[in-house]
Amino acid sequence: MEPQSSFSGTRPVAPQHAFDVSRLQKWLAGRIPGLEGALHLEQFKGGQSNPTFLLRAGNQRWVLRRKPPGVLLASAHAVEREFRVLRALQSTDVPVPFAHVLCEDPEVIGSAFYVMDHVEGRIYWNPALPGLTPRERAALFDELNRVIAALHTVDPTSVGLADYGRPGAYIERQVSRWTRQYRSSETEKIEAVERLIEWLPYHVPREKPARIVHGDYRMDNVIFHPSEPRILAVLDWELSTLGDPVADFAYHCMNWRLPATGSRALGGVDVRSLGIPTELEYARRYFERVGQDEAPSPATWTFYMVFNMFRLVGILQGVAARAQQGNASSAHAVATGNRARPLAEQAWELAQSLRTYA
Repeated sequence: MEPQSSFSGTRPVAPQHAFDVSRLQKWLAGRIPGLEGALHLEQFKGGQSNPTFLLRAGNQRWVLRRKPPGVLLASAHAVEREFRVLRALQSTDVPVPFAHVLCEDPEVIGSAFYVMDHVEGRIYWNPALPGLTPRERAALFDELNRVIAALHTVDPTSVGLADYGRPGAYIERQVSRWTRQYRSSETEKIEAVERLIEWLPYHVPREKPARIVHGDYRMDNVIFHPSEPRILAVLDWELSTLGDPVADFAYHCMNWRLPATGSRALGGVDVRSLGIPTELEYARRYFERVGQDEAPSPATWTFYMVFNMFRLVGILQGVAARAQQGNASSAHAVATGNRARPLAEQAWELAQSLRTYA
């Protein structure tokens, strides 16, 4: 697993993501309080999708998220949706950074973007949390659990997001969407993906009432307080929509299934010795928090895992395609994209195990 420093912090702006900073500053003038003096720009190392930048002016700092350059997949990189959901969640128990302004005019920096507050804190790229004590790890995982449960108990209508996604048939639509996304960015033939595309539509369980789903909730998409086990901000809402909250939670729980080597995950790790809950313990606590007395059956939970692995394959395939085009957001894009095949094969093997529940 690569060290934390490989993903944390900033670097000079990549040539393919550079834009006219003076034009940006002119557009931002008067739109963001406290923006005085020359604007300086750096690019965050982490992230695979929307390029993300640190803006500095005097003692003030902000974060800019933009769509990447080049030919984009339909509905991908939706910074406009990120901006909307950040604004909507300001008054809830879900911690998010304050989003200041959205610009949909590509003439300013070449693509749509938004600017939000910079939140100072800790981002952990390795979920095994090296260097922490078992007690500290347990507290951070419990907070991760609390916040995703808080998200899934928000009434979308109460925060103005009743129309944030289409009602019903979430999983069917997601399978269709990620099949299209995969086809649009396909770089090689993967037999396991072909089998999953055929298998998934025939095994969809009855889904839960729609809630706001993050779509990519994981350890490195939250900022923890500098010294307390408290999340200050949930980041990267690009894939958020209205959908089945259990599917969203299961995506988060893939962390326990994916291999630790190459995936920044916990598969094969002795979590108990580290103070980290097992997948079962973690899931039980989530269902208690959302007020669901009964967890999904083993067969249903396994389907959710297969579905989310397939969905992640589509995401990874998009990263691989952007790496080939030369406009990927992260220097680790090639290695990330190479995970698509083994993950698809893991998903298909897990799908076949469902016969044991028949």
